[in-house]
Amino acid sequence: MLKRRTLLTTAALATVPLALPQAALAQGRKDSIVLGMGLEPPGLDPTANAASAIGEVVLYNVFETLTKINADGSVTPLLAESWEVSPDLKTYTFKLRKDVKFQNGEPFNAQTVKFAFERAAGEKSTNKDKRTFANFSVQAVDESTVVILNKEIDPDLPFVLGQATSIIVEPKSADTNATKPVGTGPYKLDNWARGSSLTLSKWSGFRSPAAAKVNRVSFRFISDPAAQAAAVLAGDVDAFPRIATRVVPQFKNNPQFQVSLAGSRAKTILAINNKKKPLDDVRVRRAILAAIDRKAVIEGAVDGFGVPIGSHYVPGAAGYVDTTGVNPFDIEKAKKLLAEAGVKTPLELTMTLPPPPYARQGGEVIQAQLAKIGIQVKVQNVEWAQWLSNTYGGAHNYDLSIISHVEPFDLGNYAKPDYYWGYDSKAFNTLFDKIKTTANATERNKLLGDAQKLLAADAANGFLYQPQWPTVAKKGVKGLWKEMPIFANDLSALSWS
Repeated sequence: MLKRRTLLTTAALATVPLALPQAALAQGRKDSIVLGMGLEPPGLDPTANAASAIGEVVLYNVFETLTKINADGSVTPLLAESWEVSPDLKTYTFKLRKDVKFQNGEPFNAQTVKFAFERAAGEKSTNKDKRTFANFSVQAVDESTVVILNKEIDPDLPFVLGQATSIIVEPKSADTNATKPVGTGPYKLDNWARGSSLTLSKWSGFRSPAAAKVNRVSFRFISDPAAQAAAVLAGDVDAFPRIATRVVPQFKNNPQFQVSLAGSRAKTILAINNKKKPLDDVRVRRAILAAIDRKAVIEGAVDGFGVPIGSHYVPGAAGYVDTTGVNPFDIEKAKKLLAEAGVKTPLELTMTLPPPPYARQGGEVIQAQLAKIGIQVKVQNVEWAQWLSNTYGGAHNYDLSIISHVEPFDLGNYAKPDYYWGYDSKAFNTLFDKIKTTANATERNKLLGDAQKLLAADAANGFLYQPQWPTVAKKGVKGLWKEMPIFANDLSALSWS
């Protein structure tokens, strides 16, 4: 007998005040909004590429999911009207909306859900959450009923199904979504000027025409912090979620702008290639961690907008334990650990850094810190596409890197020995299997704590800080998220006051 758990759709809108120059108050201007983004997406299919920038453009806008993650982290129905969960938490029955079609005119139904999830689990899938979907058995009971049988217990499944990797795609257009996205959302792709901007326009065929309040939303891709600030000050950008931290002070006392600071579930780490010598020696990894002053990194990388972490987990998440004391800043201990590992200094390593300011600025700080224990770091700055193909993907050709992992529930990546940091621990794999099959919340939280402690003890990576994301926007923009449990821009919530 299934236990009934019906959730009603809610519109959780976060309101942000802001003031515009008088010229910008013209009626035509209120018909559109320009958002700034620090990174350009490499494509527009979030099931094909791990870049979070893809979801920032298309999630809930072009593509939709069965569930929706709101700004406060709650989960409500989207393409599903409701769902039921069996007592053992392994069977989910979703009742689907019946008034939905794709932007190419094809119908949305249980068969498309089955197709989307089976495609995500398929042999050719490059979905970063492929392992999750591989555990599913999906049954289309009728046109509007889907049953998911999960091999593992996952109390977070409704949240997972609201993430960008869980979008429902249409079979005929699925293979070309990276350049010609076809979804069920309120916006469709209008124009993409590679290297510069991308524009979405309101889709007239959306089931609720009044849902989207502005007709056009443009994204401008600006990676340089000074250029980000200049674009906002000049009025070329109306709102810049996750703007570079170093430019925030100049907006704080300006009445034309609103500034908000959002918490996150992101983990900024010094990724360590566990399969490269001598980094495969836990003593060397511990030495690297002991040489890092997290507070100095937070100041230098993100101007103080961060909270120190000691494992791949953040304060506020279920089961969090403070592990910052496992590998504390201790220069002499770091030197001793290197000596114990038989490492002769200077040890030369390469740090591969993607474009975000937090990575480039943080890299300078860590480079200087590691030099104090005889590790000479050569910094290699690469473009985002290069980082994704050569560091994250391909042969994992790197020693160290700095990256922010923004997915809320991603501890499971440490159970993937072929993941880019190459961590391979039987003890962790066994522990994570227990986490996935434990339904009791108290027991599960204890196991999550044990997993955090194990990763810290193994110095699986250099765990640095939980970022805090600032947003700067004109005073009249409403509907921006105040918190950021995931990287998303919910465009249908945006409007002008």
